[in-house]
Amino acid sequence: MNQPLVSDDLWGIIEPLLPPEPAKPKGGRPRVRDRAALKGIVFVLRTGTAWRLLPRELGCGSGMTCWRRLRDWQQAGVWQQLHTVLLERLAHSGQLDWSRVSVDSCSIPAASIPAAKGGKKQRGQESGPCPTGRAKPGTKRHLAVDRKGLPLVALLSGANVHESRMLEPLLDALPPYLPGKLHADKAYDAARCRESLTKRAILSRIARRGLESSEKLGRHRWVVERTFAWLNRFRRLRVRDERRADIHLAFLLLACALICAKRLL
Repeated sequence: MNQPLVSDDLWGIIEPLLPPEPAKPKGGRPRVRDRAALKGIVFVLRTGTAWRLLPRELGCGSGMTCWRRLRDWQQAGVWQQLHTVLLERLAHSGQLDWSRVSVDSCSIPAASIPAAKGGKKQRGQESGPCPTGRAKPGTKRHLAVDRKGLPLVALLSGANVHESRMLEPLLDALPPYLPGKLHADKAYDAARCRESLTKRAILSRIARRGLESSEKLGRHRWVVERTFAWLNRFRRLRVRDERRADIHLAFLLLACALICAKRLL
């Protein structure tokens, strides 16, 4: 039997985080139920289907309705709250291992958006020329995971932003637990990265250029690569189709939450 897109257990966690339905003093059509809209959002995230092609059989309203709900809930901080609540429950049940945290980044192509009145194409927010992709537009995802590979923090930047400049924002965004060690590859071999870890009393395990092989550290750091593979199972995340960075980040945070929910539930 196929698993439901939004199980009862998952809905029980999400529902209290949703903002109340806005008032309609002048009436209007009945609002699509929140659970139905969430089902449409998860369907698009998992399958990569265009919003306009969302199957009516799902009973989740139009693609634009689901898109607006995704946008509104991102603005209300729902997806970040959901991820945080799931991490707290995982920590409470002893399923988070803070002894080692691994960080890494991954670039994905960003689709160019045609200008509204013709002319040159526009790049979406938080995108930039990819140094390894012929300077084509791209977005870089920055991820911090625990020892088992559960996603703790996910951030976005342009593909031309160096990994070392995003380590401190990752550390600042970590939940209120201090890891014992942090593992990273040679891209993070910079004085500012080591200083950021030292002032937080975190042991640095960063491969040094020209001195250490990444293979030894890879015995612990492979989990973050696996987490990127988990994220790529959500087809909407393989290529960034959204011009707005907040919409793509909403999908990314929801995917991280679904990975955590699968472990918890």
